[in-house]
Amino acid sequence: MTSPILVTGGTGTLGAHVVPLLCSSGHDVRVLTRSARPAGDGVEYVTGDLLTGDGVQAAVRGAETVLHLAGGPKGDDEATRTLVAAAARAGVRHLVHVSVIGADRIPLAWMRTKLESERAVAESGIGWTTLRAAQFHDLALTMVEKMAKLPVLPVPGGLRLQPVDSREVAARLAELALGAPSGLVPDLAGPHLYDLAALARPYLRLRDRRRPMLPVRIPGKAGRAYRAGENLAPAGAETGKRTWEEFLAERLGQGLPHG
Repeated sequence: MTSPILVTGGTGTLGAHVVPLLCSSGHDVRVLTRSARPAGDGVEYVTGDLLTGDGVQAAVRGAETVLHLAGGPKGDDEATRTLVAAAARAGVRHLVHVSVIGADRIPLAWMRTKLESERAVAESGIGWTTLRAAQFHDLALTMVEKMAKLPVLPVPGGLRLQPVDSREVAARLAELALGAPSGLVPDLAGPHLYDLAALARPYLRLRDRRRPMLPVRIPGKAGRAYRAGENLAPAGAETGKRTWEEFLAERLGQGLPHG
């Protein structure tokens, strides 16, 4: 019997794709969750909280590989340090972590917590792998949906995104988790760059809506960083194949050509 792979964030957008891939590879999977769930389909659910530390040591016990997908708007660094400490005590051999492109370049508090999480993993003394990914299509859709509810759609000048499909990120993470520790691997982003207007237009067409667009400016250091493209994949990054238009066509149930 092989040791289970522990997945944090296994019930989220990314985890929902990663967990079945790990199971299909023949591995037992254990998912750390804050709410109790019955086991099923080769997945064991253990209750714990990375922010308080409750149940984390028990969750990592017996696992040789930990795939850290859990994240939130704040506290990621604290949660990661809690996981790293428990994993080190349990003798985990491979810690795989997903981060975000630009964590080391965008001066925002949330990005700083992602960078601190990366450092905690790299300095853990455990064999580690970190993948930085671009924003998921799912997140871009949530953003566009909210902004499309406004009477005027604000368009931050110079802001470009390179959204990637969460299923492609999941496939890469599963591959990394089943391999040897690799350190910081090439970033993974989507195949095309979009400004906010380019993201919004196909959504508005599919929803048969019209919105005037108002150019706005992101102030401060963060604005300068975004206008300089610091959130975009650097040279040498890997790119997915599934486009924003293809994602929208599937999610909204209609065909949409790129362009």
